[in-house]
Amino acid sequence: MSSPDPQFRAMNDDEDRPEHGDSPQGVRQPRNPAVRGPVIAVTGAASGVGAALVSRLAASDEVKQVVAIDERRGDCAAAQWHILDVRDPAIAEKLRGADVVVHLALDLDLETDPAARTAYNVRGTQTVLTAAAAAGVHRVVLCTSAMVYGALPDNDIPLSEDSELRATAEATGVGDLLEIERLGRRAPRAHPGLNVTVIRPAVLVGGTDTALTRYFESPRLLVVAGSRPTWQFCHVEDLVSALEYAALEKVEGELAVGCEGWLEQEEVEELSGIRRMELPSAVALGAAARLHRIGLTPSPAGDLAYTMHPWVVSVSGLHAAGWRPRWTNEEVLAELLQEVSGRHTVAGRRLGRRDAATAAGAAGATVALLGAAAAVRLARKRRGI
Repeated sequence: MSSPDPQFRAMNDDEDRPEHGDSPQGVRQPRNPAVRGPVIAVTGAASGVGAALVSRLAASDEVKQVVAIDERRGDCAAAQWHILDVRDPAIAEKLRGADVVVHLALDLDLETDPAARTAYNVRGTQTVLTAAAAAGVHRVVLCTSAMVYGALPDNDIPLSEDSELRATAEATGVGDLLEIERLGRRAPRAHPGLNVTVIRPAVLVGGTDTALTRYFESPRLLVVAGSRPTWQFCHVEDLVSALEYAALEKVEGELAVGCEGWLEQEEVEELSGIRRMELPSAVALGAAARLHRIGLTPSPAGDLAYTMHPWVVSVSGLHAAGWRPRWTNEEVLAELLQEVSGRHTVAGRRLGRRDAATAAGAAGATVALLGAAAAVRLARKRRGI
């Protein structure tokens, strides 16, 4: 899933010309005339999951043509590139002739202004769904997150894919994802004949930066007393293969994707070698809320719930279609630990030279808040309260 450039980039006529071998005026020619598969368009195609999916589809004998859409050109020369913002209604013309659209142009960056992030994500999805219907596309694949189920103490382990979505908008980007899913459910009613398939990955790992991956950059793993964390990961490679299944119409509906099973918090600590720091719920949530409110951390207190309560999901829908993950939870955790090696995060804020003063302030604020809470508890204990 790629993040938008800070500045709106309009279409560039030179960038938007057909690739070598294409006919004039954007008429698509198949890479191999013998291939009878679908023409698949991918938004957010220049980086991250989008770039990986474009490369995979372009190499597939089951795909007739790949149309790549982003605000900059990516590396896959086999795809036909269109350079524009997904909020531009002109995208409808670029989708004409496509059978399937996989919409991955989302901004879930922790550092993005929340209002700007929501405006981009929601408007972009609205535009893509409307444009796809206008262009005669018969399937749109959306990618959200298993976070939409919500992290709650009474969740089943695992949650079935048709479980109620009980998340709130309190965690980073989750409000956007819930709205994207709402738009996806409404689209077939507004545009009969349009199929919308939704893929919901577990904790995504593989070149990603989220509040949940930053959890493993801390010197201690924060554990809220009385909680029962469970961890289920999804490697980007497995997400890409699941998206390919959806794009090739091997699955449909609302589907979760991730590794088989899950890891308990104790297993994560043993495998990672990182010790825990256990705090009372009120202290942890209060400190997280205050640090975010005063701008010292990018993550709101709502992110903490996903490290406290279970939100493990079944992947039965993909399994029934023959899909299997290539990665295990243990392998993905090892990959994540290797990726974050050398990074250090305090209260969700990554430490770096430029952030030294801010990080020191965040660390100091954390210590002060936790120290004050500890002093209050000690005073109450002495008074027998």
